[in-house]
Amino acid sequence: MEGHVAKCDQCKGDPACIKVCKPKALVLRQESKIFNRVGDLEDLFVANSCCQGCNTEILIRHILRRVGPNTVLATPPGCVPGTGSVGVNKLTTTKIPVFHPLLTNTASMLAGIRRYYNRIGRDVTMLALAGDGGTADVGFQSLSGAAERGEQMIFVCIDNEGYMNTGTQRSGTTPFGAWTSTTPVGNLLRGKTSDQKYMPLIMVMHRCEYVATAAIGYLDDFYKKLDHAIESSKKGMAYLHVFSPCVSGWRFDTPMTVEVQRMAVETNYFPLWEFEKERRKISFTYEPEHPLPIERYLSMVGKFRHLNEEEIAHIQKSTDEKMELLKALS
Repeated sequence: MEGHVAKCDQCKGDPACIKVCKPKALVLRQESKIFNRVGDLEDLFVANSCCQGCNTEILIRHILRRVGPNTVLATPPGCVPGTGSVGVNKLTTTKIPVFHPLLTNTASMLAGIRRYYNRIGRDVTMLALAGDGGTADVGFQSLSGAAERGEQMIFVCIDNEGYMNTGTQRSGTTPFGAWTSTTPVGNLLRGKTSDQKYMPLIMVMHRCEYVATAAIGYLDDFYKKLDHAIESSKKGMAYLHVFSPCVSGWRFDTPMTVEVQRMAVETNYFPLWEFEKERRKISFTYEPEHPLPIERYLSMVGKFRHLNEEEIAHIQKSTDEKMELLKALS
């Protein structure tokens, strides 16, 4: 009645009104606290050639800012080096040492570098920023070996569900029914014919020190997991699997990058959880109280535009089965 906004603080940061609001008209966001905490840290990613609205650029900036300058960065072939991490106009675009391994040997090269620093008595963080191709497909051999040996590093899979840097080809993490340049939609094919490889759970079975799924649409959750990964990498392998929608390859409008991520989480398409070796179980870090139907997410992304009711039902069933398995492991 007085014509100005009033802020309620009666629930001490745990508002009861949001819990009972089934339409989700009320949402609690605390990302501003993150910027207050890390805003003065140095931005270690400078000039780049990312696509407009690229989620990968946002990820790189946040990760490097938090991990800090005492880091060696490996970026195998893909969108990360393609955006300029290893060089634009003869200059690297990161302010930390960065190298460009093959798709096949990212984890093994980082393991060797870490062992050298251990030998000379220096504690330097080893960080890999790899796409799903360099993680779940071509790069899996060296990653699996490094995880099995407990090599000290943070391995981040930036999962855009395909080989986006080379023409939007399908990968092992491309979901069922998705259009790609190698799984076209036409008279003979209707997108990818098999379900995606669920890489995070595979890494749990390697008994890594820490495994987590994350998305910057839930930035507070993302930073907490990044903190855990940094600490865990001092003892062994820390693996982060980050959901990273691609504007051009997935066919959605540039301003929707964050909203696509949030809808993927709210429909349980991409559940948020973590695994700590010492606790020996999976813990959900965010679980929607009333999950939305998977069609709400699929309708936002152009690579699913062709799906019929039967194909949508298949993805819904696969999503439900994945959640049942994760809950059993929790």
